[in-house]
Amino acid sequence: MLMCRIIDFRIMLLVLVIFTPPGYAAEKDPCSLFKNAVIEPSLISQMLTAAEDGHLYRVKTDSSKMGFCVNSQMGMVSGRFHNFQGGIALKEPDNQTLISVDMSSIETDTLFLKDILQSEKFFDIEDFPELVFVSSGFEWLNDTRAVIKGDLSMRGVTKPVAFYVEITEVEADLGDSDSILVKATTTIQRSEFGLQALSPLVSDKVNLCLSVKAEKYKAS
Repeated sequence: MLMCRIIDFRIMLLVLVIFTPPGYAAEKDPCSLFKNAVIEPSLISQMLTAAEDGHLYRVKTDSSKMGFCVNSQMGMVSGRFHNFQGGIALKEPDNQTLISVDMSSIETDTLFLKDILQSEKFFDIEDFPELVFVSSGFEWLNDTRAVIKGDLSMRGVTKPVAFYVEITEVEADLGDSDSILVKATTTIQRSEFGLQALSPLVSDKVNLCLSVKAEKYKAS
């Protein structure tokens, strides 16, 4: 695997054009979307091929949800992110997923909690502004359910994770439908990503939950 900075500039620029929703200002640094992640160039190539073949889906931020919840001695603590982007390639044998989340877009029930989560004791958004998931493979359980394995990069740490996924609202065969709804969940240990503050008041296990609406990318 190679770090983002040595991936071909033109390839990264194309990926940003594909993944960036309409109206979203392009980043000046094409690598900024994946700067905390380790990305294999072949994955970028597969995503671009999927786009050319009409089997790449772009995440629709306005109709998607990404969040987390964790148990604490004060009850369940939850949060959600408003800014994220990414793509899902659905065509055997090269199913792939790339997701990037803007950590500064976090929202919680109280401003106090939001400030704590954004601080250096937790997400440290000034030094690590993005959370990035890069898939390494799909394991299909049936026609619409799968386990997506990959690497999650957060707070400068990259760890393998597995999302349990259900794909619904499919109007045709996967890869041919114009839009899809992807529901995904996984559980991580926050201590593995350097998030150890307030232990044991807050559980080490954090549930990540996604409900992603995605539309087929159509080159203009």
